[in-house]
Amino acid sequence: MTAVQIIPLAILVVMFIVATKWPLNIGVMGLVASFGVGYFMLGMTDREILAEFPASIVLTIIGVTYFFSMAQRNGTIDIIVQTCVRLVRGRTLLLPWVFFLMAAALTALGTFSPAAVALLAPAAIGFAYESRIHPVLMGAFIINGAHAGGFSPLSVAGVLVHGIAAENGFPISQGSLFAASFAVNLILSVLTIVLFALTGRLRDSKGGQHADVDTSPSRRPHGQQIVTLALIVVMLVCTLGFRMPIGFVALSAGLLLALINIKEHQTFIGGISWSTVLLVAGMITYVSLLQHVGVIDTLAGHALALGAPLVIALVLCYVIGVGSAFASSTALLTAFIPLAGPLLATSSLSASGTVAALAIAATVVDVSPFSTDGALIVANAREDDRQRVYRQLMAYAGAVVLAGPLLAWALLVPMGIV
Repeated sequence: MTAVQIIPLAILVVMFIVATKWPLNIGVMGLVASFGVGYFMLGMTDREILAEFPASIVLTIIGVTYFFSMAQRNGTIDIIVQTCVRLVRGRTLLLPWVFFLMAAALTALGTFSPAAVALLAPAAIGFAYESRIHPVLMGAFIINGAHAGGFSPLSVAGVLVHGIAAENGFPISQGSLFAASFAVNLILSVLTIVLFALTGRLRDSKGGQHADVDTSPSRRPHGQQIVTLALIVVMLVCTLGFRMPIGFVALSAGLLLALINIKEHQTFIGGISWSTVLLVAGMITYVSLLQHVGVIDTLAGHALALGAPLVIALVLCYVIGVGSAFASSTALLTAFIPLAGPLLATSSLSASGTVAALAIAATVVDVSPFSTDGALIVANAREDDRQRVYRQLMAYAGAVVLAGPLLAWALLVPMGIV
């Protein structure tokens, strides 16, 4: 590797280390690094530096989070949760599956995984204590569900992965990515039930003491909530039926809700996930600069020297999985998916299967208490039980880090299911 390649790569490594150690947005660092490397090292203009700025992906993130911040604030999400929970009718062991499906539905419609977990965790963990279900089991099901739906054609992550793959010359099937993610997380949840049953932790002895849950009669949607539910249906029809861009559709639906509740419009704007916008925009811009100077091709060439493509794919799954347990899954996806290009070009591996395995390996490990999803589960545990939940979630996350990438790789790469 030349100095022009080594220096930008070293900066990327430093960015990940800094973002892991301190709560700094790696996307902001990526934009600053893009300017520093592009302008001072490569003599590029600002137009050239921003040539690969992911405008469509940024618009999708803004539109989806704008709309669903309103759906949360006007109580529509709460009504959906309460209605689904009451369908269980006292069969408490079905509760984890109910929350799994609700989390999957929320993320499949476009809600971010951390946002879905944040919405469901307070009620779910409260129900877990009340029903004597282990809170770590319930938390794992919420997170798995959020990732099960997290790569749908409507979701930000699904659009992101599909866009990166297409830009790197190996377009993948969005439907296959969604199906693969749902299937792997479903299998992982079944294995979680088996693990907790074998270790005698399916029922929790610390439960049954307190639960901050809403036990009031089920409410019917009214006013803005009816409009919100109707708009969700319209969004599904427009994006799935007519292939309209989800970003513009979500912004249009959000604008209609804002006109109905014009007084709270500023709070709705605040619901947009600006931190994720910065993260995605900064990382994709910087990784495109690395591609420009040949870093991605050089790294891929070194990876190909390992030998068998199947082994390379497995190594990439574990590297991105272990890294995601401590760093941003989205940032790692933007950095690692381009590496799959040369591998796919020189082998008979399925593009959809390989990319899906990388995407799933990067997200299933978010049960780690170092990730946003895992931290939300710990935060919603009872104060006197938080340390126990942290320790046991850490142990469970370790098992997922060992098994998750292997499961995704085994099902999707050598077997070529997708």
